[in-house]
Amino acid sequence: MVNLSPVLRFVARQWLNNLIHPTAIIDKRAQIAKNVRIGAFSLVGADVKIGEGTVIAPHVVIKGHTSLGKDNHIYQFCSIGEDPQDKKYAHEITRLEIGDRNVIREYTSMHRGTQQDNSLTKIGSDNLFMAYTHVAHDCVIGNHVIMANGASLAGHVRLNSHAILGGFTLVHQFTQIGQYSFSAMGSAVTQDIPPFVMVGGRPTRPHGINSVGMERNGISAEDIRLIRKAYKMIYKMNLRLEDAIEKIEDLAGDSKELSDMVNFLRNVTRGILR
Repeated sequence: MVNLSPVLRFVARQWLNNLIHPTAIIDKRAQIAKNVRIGAFSLVGADVKIGEGTVIAPHVVIKGHTSLGKDNHIYQFCSIGEDPQDKKYAHEITRLEIGDRNVIREYTSMHRGTQQDNSLTKIGSDNLFMAYTHVAHDCVIGNHVIMANGASLAGHVRLNSHAILGGFTLVHQFTQIGQYSFSAMGSAVTQDIPPFVMVGGRPTRPHGINSVGMERNGISAEDIRLIRKAYKMIYKMNLRLEDAIEKIEDLAGDSKELSDMVNFLRNVTRGILR
């Protein structure tokens, strides 16, 4: 009787259960949990970890030190965990970490980090990456984010939870995008976007607050009212940013949302989009 390694025995069982297609190429060192489905002609590299219930469609490449949590769904023709597009990269060991229940649609690419940052690209849970989106090296993405078709992040971007990027939004490297913010289709984001703010147009400019997104996620009418006042302090009163921050801090009281906005504004890296 042929003596198979534990990994090969596991893969053989998955094949017999119609979970892993016979044409999929899986390195014997990959760590694949139970109930993972892998489609035809997909490739899973040596240092990849895939959590329970994840579905990998046909023709997907997952490589490098890449880990995926539970119940992710990766559609066909995606490239996950590829080398970073950075001339300084010299084949060091770097990582890509993806949380749970993410939907990653066709032709999406996600790259590992670089040593120049934290050697890590990190993606949270419950996000939707529509077709042709790109997450570059060293990006950090929160939870419940939506990137519409063709949206792209350059390196070192911080994209906070519940943010929505419209189709073909382009985000400059090292930019921070606040929670519940929203960019219209075709936005070019070259500076930080504060939490709750909507941007759009050419050139891209602020256009009020994302009240609909906040209402849908249970933020109270009172907090939305305070956020609208804070927006006016930043954008309508001709204040220096430092003075606007002080006024928002005085306004915040017990509002977690305004406190989050103050913390964001005190840590901007590229100035804010104004």
